Amino acid sequence: MVVGIITSRLNKTHKDFSIAGRKLNPWVVAFSERASGESAWLLLGLPGAAFAAGFLELWTVLGCIIGIAFSWFVIAKELRIQTEKTDSITLPDFFAKKLGKDDKILHIVSMLIIVFFYTFYLAAQFNGAGKVLNVTFGIPHIKGMILGAIVIIFYTMMGGFFAVAWSDLIQGIIMISTLVLLPIVGLIEINGMGHSLSSSLTSAGSEFVSTVGGKTGWAAIKVIIGGLSWGLGYMGLPHLVTRFMAIRNPEGIKKSRTIAIIWTLPAFTGALLIGIIGLSLYGKGYFLDVENIMPHLATTLLPSWIAGIFISGAIAAMMSTADSQLLVISSSVLEDFYHKVLGKESSDKMLLLLSRLITVIVGLMGFFIALASKKVIFTLVSYACAGLGSSFGPALLLMLKWKGTTKKGVLAGMLTGSISTIVWTSIPVLNNFITVRLVSFVLAFVAIVLVSLGTKKETRQYQVKF
Repeated sequence: MVVGIITSRLNKTHKDFSIAGRKLNPWVVAFSERASGESAWLLLGLPGAAFAAGFLELWTVLGCIIGIAFSWFVIAKELRIQTEKTDSITLPDFFAKKLGKDDKILHIVSMLIIVFFYTFYLAAQFNGAGKVLNVTFGIPHIKGMILGAIVIIFYTMMGGFFAVAWSDLIQGIIMISTLVLLPIVGLIEINGMGHSLSSSLTSAGSEFVSTVGGKTGWAAIKVIIGGLSWGLGYMGLPHLVTRFMAIRNPEGIKKSRTIAIIWTLPAFTGALLIGIIGLSLYGKGYFLDVENIMPHLATTLLPSWIAGIFISGAIAAMMSTADSQLLVISSSVLEDFYHKVLGKESSDKMLLLLSRLITVIVGLMGFFIALASKKVIFTLVSYACAGLGSSFGPALLLMLKWKGTTKKGVLAGMLTGSISTIVWTSIPVLNNFITVRLVSFVLAFVAIVLVSLGTKKETRQYQVKF
């Protein structure tokens, strides 16, 4: 909240509020991208999944690491350069301007996709706040959600992207400390009991030691594909690629990339180990809600004052993602709908006021969805990542790397990605056959290529730039 109050003075224009006026240094960009990229999902959802399934979740870890590295190496620098050339401050705005036509349909479709899927993502973060505060302090789940929502909405509304990025730096440091040190404490505890991690895990069940959950044939392949497919979402998440747009200089991307990847490797390994260690110590079926494993492990194994610092890592993860998602939605509604579609021109002061008002409204929407939803954080985030990743990921990749991409191709890809996610997830037999994260991404990619080839008159030439 202090960061929000201090940084509120730095916001002079809507561009400052949305992307910090492209003034951020490489360290802040790297920590902000990683902290906002890994939400309550990393500190609660992934350890919970590992507690429930064992080493099977290793594929999820590998998929995420590969996806993060791909975004930094392939997307980041080119996007920073091209968004400055087109003077774009949101991903939909970049799509519309890059294609040579500031098209209203692209703005509208993009905004609707962002608002729809991000409200579920936002709900997962508020749900995470409720869980952590409940396990740690005994605060009722709903009251914990209300407290988390109030703090996040306040400092995002006040400080905009400056507040989000600088608070992400602080939160990213706390998160990595938790993810590195808590597994070490857990391993010491297991060793002190006279066991090794493998021996205590085997006693929980042989399927937990297997990286495919003891499955064979197509079932084993499906496990591997499902885990690795998590990496497909990263390049299509607007709240992450916006970080690439906000760095002061494109040449700073290399330094940011190194910092981000160094952060990622121990963070995901630690999240997996927290779940595995919890399974080794407590056994299958110990928790009604497996996503309580991280705060329970901290409060059980550590002195209270240290546990408080570690558990704040989960709060930090939830906050650093929720604020970014709030900002993306408010920026998209204001820039892509109010400004571009409705054609409204307002003073910088009025645009700043509207940005803050929309932030509050969207935050309340996410809170009420969290209140009504019975799904766990892991499921909510998976759904949102599939929808956003397939709607924007293939479109962004092809727009940056293939000059044959057309407006109709991008539109077809966004619609295919979002609709296939909704439909595929709604039909259990399909979703059980193969993960929606892969299917929706591939279908969207194919749709863009086919429709672009069919509307080639809209582009001057084809040139693959891989």
